[in-house]
Amino acid sequence: MQDNTQTGAGRRYLLLPLFILLVIGGGALIGATNTPGPWYDGLQKPGFTPPDWLFGPVWTGLYILIAIAGWRIWRAGDSTLKALWAAQMALNFLWSPIFFTAHMLGLALVVIVMLLAVIVAVAWRARRADRAVSWLFLPYLLWVSYAALLNAALVWLN
Repeated sequence: MQDNTQTGAGRRYLLLPLFILLVIGGGALIGATNTPGPWYDGLQKPGFTPPDWLFGPVWTGLYILIAIAGWRIWRAGDSTLKALWAAQMALNFLWSPIFFTAHMLGLALVVIVMLLAVIVAVAWRARRADRAVSWLFLPYLLWVSYAALLNAALVWLN
């Protein structure tokens, strides 16, 4: 006879690699199909623009944290928190096509500010349901704040 507790826990933990695969895979697909290219290279950039090689490793690490947070949120069952997590993923994946493919710096700035607001909402809402989610979102919040500042500077300079 099978122990349902172990089976339930096993299934629960099987979702973690799925979350990681979906978030990193989605981010990789968005990144591969919306590359900076010559248009971005030709923009006037502020002095605090990071080197291009930094984005891949940073986003990979952040996507792992976002996936773990998403997995924890799905386990907690808070439907509002689930909706907020999904909304931040949608805004996250929307930014690159608007910025790099459509070359709409101003609209990209609006999207990234909305993303920041939703990241804060996830962290705030999660502080009682699962405090670890709030901590997992802290590096994400810091990086997206920096990216929003960079986006704003690019709007200003171009």
